[in-house]
Amino acid sequence: MSARAFAEKICRTLRAQGHQAYLVGGCVRDILLGREPADYDVATDATPDRVQELFPHSLAVGAKFGVIVVIDEPGSGEAEQVEVATFRSDVGYSDGRHPDKVIYTNSAEEDVKRRDFTINALLLDPETNEVLDFVGGRADLKAGIIRAIGRPAERFREDKLRMVRAVRFASRFRYAIEANTFTAIVKLAHEIHEVSAERIRDELTKLLTEGAARRGFELLDETRLLQELLPEVAAMKGVEQPPQFHPEGDVWIHTLIMIGGLKAGCSPTLAWGVLLHDVGKPPTFTPPSGPDGRIRFDEHVEVGVRMAEEICRRLRFSNDDTAQIAALVANHMRFKDAPNMKPSTLKRFVRADRFDEHLELHRLDCASSHGHLENYEFVRRFLAETPPEQVRPPRLVTGDDLIALGYRPGPPFSAVLEAVEEAQLNGKISTREEALKLVQDSFRSL
Repeated sequence: MSARAFAEKICRTLRAQGHQAYLVGGCVRDILLGREPADYDVATDATPDRVQELFPHSLAVGAKFGVIVVIDEPGSGEAEQVEVATFRSDVGYSDGRHPDKVIYTNSAEEDVKRRDFTINALLLDPETNEVLDFVGGRADLKAGIIRAIGRPAERFREDKLRMVRAVRFASRFRYAIEANTFTAIVKLAHEIHEVSAERIRDELTKLLTEGAARRGFELLDETRLLQELLPEVAAMKGVEQPPQFHPEGDVWIHTLIMIGGLKAGCSPTLAWGVLLHDVGKPPTFTPPSGPDGRIRFDEHVEVGVRMAEEICRRLRFSNDDTAQIAALVANHMRFKDAPNMKPSTLKRFVRADRFDEHLELHRLDCASSHGHLENYEFVRRFLAETPPEQVRPPRLVTGDDLIALGYRPGPPFSAVLEAVEEAQLNGKISTREEALKLVQDSFRSL
């Protein structure tokens, strides 16, 4: 059963029991825009207890706030999940995210007026396809406007993350942010720190990976959210670069062009790696000196790696994602040396975890600056023409072999094994016998 069919089935069941039930929120917005919704939500006047009574396969993940997740019955194919929310009005938001008190209501109109933006507050009757619009959402969809419901400052004080969501929706749909909504974001931008790092990280990741990252970051800058969320990225503005390598402009413009090239649905770590690849340039900027001098960014890669790691820690990235983002920053300048690398060095380079992300970052970097893709094409040809078993050949010698030769186990073992692999990757040896002879000739004692 499809997600929409399951959501409509839930509505039919609720209505058969005398309740109101509608599709609501982002799914209605996407249906009206001709897009495939990512998920479906249902709004009803049935209380959470009543919803669970009618749908035994459900989870009370948000029952405190009137939300029950209904799960498709086992055996009906891939299990779909639909959030079913009881009509409610909210009282107070002391923590800046959750209502202090929830009051259930029988009024669909009262329910939608607590939501964030007009385009996300539309209801759809699945039986008649009639759209219920109590806040002018259809007009804003038609006009291409992101407008907070009611008083924008109140909506944002209820949940400060809505400010970033306004930017994301505006960039994703290529809409404008309504003037009063925009003004409220600018005024309250400094309060975004009240939102948890994890929620900010996830919202920024969506902004980066939905196919409209450049516009999103331009809007973050215009609304003053960028300086609050990522001051290290805001610092890129006005940092000049050598025109012979970067005719496009300063570090900020270069980064905007690069994130503008990210495809919708791209890897989050690639997206963050692209955003932060030159984060070390502002603090390492050195102006040209002398008649033949040029702008320099000495050690910007090393500085950038440390800064990227700190940003990832601040936003509570996982250790694995932090390591990958830092690696992308660390390796983005290595491609220029690829044609002159020893075979062993090149093979180790392309063996990096998720190397396809490194390659794509390099392509975007070149395409967004000087436009030269020779090194990119060189590495691509190497990968296409080199059998995987030559890039990752089986080990010819192990620690057990060294012990059998009479060597005492210890730290020097790693140096021996590395020397053997180096010779193997450079094509100097290819058999176990040759490897053992190399060990005996080069390491007479450990």
